[in-house]
Amino acid sequence: MTNFFTTFFMALVLLLTFSGAIAANHTSININYDKELSQFKYPFPVSSFSFKTQNQSLTMGYMDVAASTSSSNSKKQKVAVLLHGKNFAGFYWERVAQDLVNKGYRVIIPDQIGFGKSSKPQHYQYSFGQLALNTQALLQNLNIEDYTLVGHSMGGMLAVNMAYLYKDRVSKLVLINPIGLEPYLDYVQNKDTNFFYQRELNKTIKGARNYQQKNYYAGKWHEDYEALLTPLKGWLNGPDWQTIAWNNALTYSPIFNEDITHKLPKLTTPTHFIIGTRDTTGPGRGWKKNDVISKNYKLGDYKKLGKAAAASMQNATLHELPGLGHMPQFEDYPRFSKVFFEITE
Repeated sequence: MTNFFTTFFMALVLLLTFSGAIAANHTSININYDKELSQFKYPFPVSSFSFKTQNQSLTMGYMDVAASTSSSNSKKQKVAVLLHGKNFAGFYWERVAQDLVNKGYRVIIPDQIGFGKSSKPQHYQYSFGQLALNTQALLQNLNIEDYTLVGHSMGGMLAVNMAYLYKDRVSKLVLINPIGLEPYLDYVQNKDTNFFYQRELNKTIKGARNYQQKNYYAGKWHEDYEALLTPLKGWLNGPDWQTIAWNNALTYSPIFNEDITHKLPKLTTPTHFIIGTRDTTGPGRGWKKNDVISKNYKLGDYKKLGKAAAASMQNATLHELPGLGHMPQFEDYPRFSKVFFEITE
């Protein structure tokens, strides 16, 4: 009888261990998403905006979150537009958006064409001017006249272009660790889209996790960071990865080819930089020009980049968050939110 219970107990432990391993990896085994993330639930209801652009009909997915009735006392509606970065989509703004809503803001969160729940065209000339045009068309369709514009990472580059093109619409500009604060092609080799396409086709969850752990979170990892990889897991298992990878590759073009540093001094909109100074994000670091390597230029030095960008502008304020990196809104939300909501009050 003792041997029976011993054997049974060992078998039960093995079964539970195996079940736990399966549960821990279920996202990479079972999740399967199409190119519009139809099976992935966003934190707020998603609407669609269809429009014609570049001789085709495309659709932008977006979230339009109404202000909390208990906090919306102002006669004039406050609107915030949140622009996502390259490695994510609108879903990652959930916590910021909810707090804005609680403070009386109507919040608009678009997925740009090529990202998230929006169309992934086979052919599209991506530029920040085009994405700005698309986003402004959406806002016009929603009868939004002026708004606070918030951009993170690549969304910061888009936000700068929107503030430049639609300065009468953007009442305040908030840039959270934006990329583009240095003219990349001054320092890195120009690459064909096929170069980026092959890199995207070879992408893995392990590689994406290792990149973000090293470059975003100083070697740390948390379940909240892992959750941000869920769409990528489903896409890699899904039927449309080649189409998604191609669009990912196409969207590198404006990052490298459109320098925003010459636009910053022309902006008159009140601008706030929120900079995690540990950030070292430097697109193209792996293919620097030889003379740049020999000069030992440090790409993505946000301790310097934030200061230089703010100093170049007419009406900018720099808010530094020492010790935080490229994702301050995830790495330390209390510290980030204290600064962010002082700006948006």
